[in-house]
Amino acid sequence: MFTKLMYMIIEIIYEWHTKLMRLNDTRAIPFNDKQLHFIVIGTIGMIMIFVLYPLFKWLAKHNHTMVVTWFYVFTCMIVLTFAIEIGQGYSHTGNVEMADVIAGLAGFICFFAVFSLVRMLYHLICRIIAHMKNPDQEIL
Repeated sequence: MFTKLMYMIIEIIYEWHTKLMRLNDTRAIPFNDKQLHFIVIGTIGMIMIFVLYPLFKWLAKHNHTMVVTWFYVFTCMIVLTFAIEIGQGYSHTGNVEMADVIAGLAGFICFFAVFSLVRMLYHLICRIIAHMKNPDQEIL
């Protein structure tokens, strides 16, 4: 069963990679392979954050759930990027390169950093508004 699942995942990755590279060949997407890995893995990682964070928050019920979520998703991103590279090597649809893994993980880290900054600003603004309503409440 696991083997069938792996082949199914490799087939899906192969199909999406082929479609993206075909678009790239026609210059509909003006990115090189590393840039595509950066964007695709960064996007998949952020989707996982948006799905897993509420679940982990509900399960953990404490204030450090984003840290737990980040580590979980980062681990999944490592596995996914290696699976993509292994799938490319197995299906002969690309080169197995550690640089692709690093580019994909860098994409996730950069996307998450932007998200974290926006989230931090949101929380700061909420605290400032709460402080304006109740001056006895601390901002930080």
